[in-house]
Amino acid sequence: MKCIQPLIPFLLVLLMMSSKSFSQNDSPVIESGYFGEKSPGLIPKLFDPKIVSPEGKFDAGWFSPDMKEFYFTRRKGKYKKRTFFVIRYEKNSWGQEFETDIKWPQFSADGNIMYVGKKYRQRTDKGWSVPKSPGEFLKQTAHGLSISSKGTYYFPLFKKDFYTGNGKLSYSRLIDGQYEPPVKLSNEMNEGKWIAHPYIAPDESYLIWGVVRKDGYGQSDLYISFKQGDGSWLSPINMGPQINTDFQESAPQVTSDGKYLFFSRGEWKVKEDGSRNYLGKKYWVDTQVIENLRPRQ
Repeated sequence: MKCIQPLIPFLLVLLMMSSKSFSQNDSPVIESGYFGEKSPGLIPKLFDPKIVSPEGKFDAGWFSPDMKEFYFTRRKGKYKKRTFFVIRYEKNSWGQEFETDIKWPQFSADGNIMYVGKKYRQRTDKGWSVPKSPGEFLKQTAHGLSISSKGTYYFPLFKKDFYTGNGKLSYSRLIDGQYEPPVKLSNEMNEGKWIAHPYIAPDESYLIWGVVRKDGYGQSDLYISFKQGDGSWLSPINMGPQINTDFQESAPQVTSDGKYLFFSRGEWKVKEDGSRNYLGKKYWVDTQVIENLRPRQ
């Protein structure tokens, strides 16, 4: 008995720890940053957090700068059409998602401006303002846009039929309170077809976009160009076989903390009626892949 009695408190502690562990596994604590997903390295990794992707139905999404809101879409299964949601981090956990009419938002660095499509909303004491137009310069744009911290817009400029794939990378700066007419980038920057979804770095030091080029790996690839001190752009670089595959890579975005590059990878499927449907997934990778391509001074 003398040998057994000292073991009793120890066994009670073990039972309590086991019970606590079982309870935590039953209802896991969800971390805020990237839903607790393990960070990727230099090899792109599928981003598919279970909290927003039950049964793998997560399509795409993006965080607000403070990482407290995640706007995302689901498709497949009961979601016959792409459905838009938002989920918020409150009281140290992610809450319940709900449907929203806000589609594909981008944010200013301070989080006070939300860019949605060709319009924007400003944060107010009561939430978000009604959508406003920045001007006519976006009239002939399609297939994505990106805004630098200076408020400069980068976008593919299309004229007439934008389904021909002949869009041209362009930009528009805010000058004296008005946006200038679109300015096309060089022919070298605009080589290829199906130019889409440019991402401009906040400081405008580099530009990433999707395009089909002869030196690519198959379908649309991600290319990057770095800006020089005189404002000109260096020759575009294919981001390489780790990023680009024989599938379609598109829609690049870098997180507000500068740590990760997100992009879509997928392919076009032909339906029974002959129409095409793009099926893609979101991938993420460490932004060191960008630095590895940056020219050394």
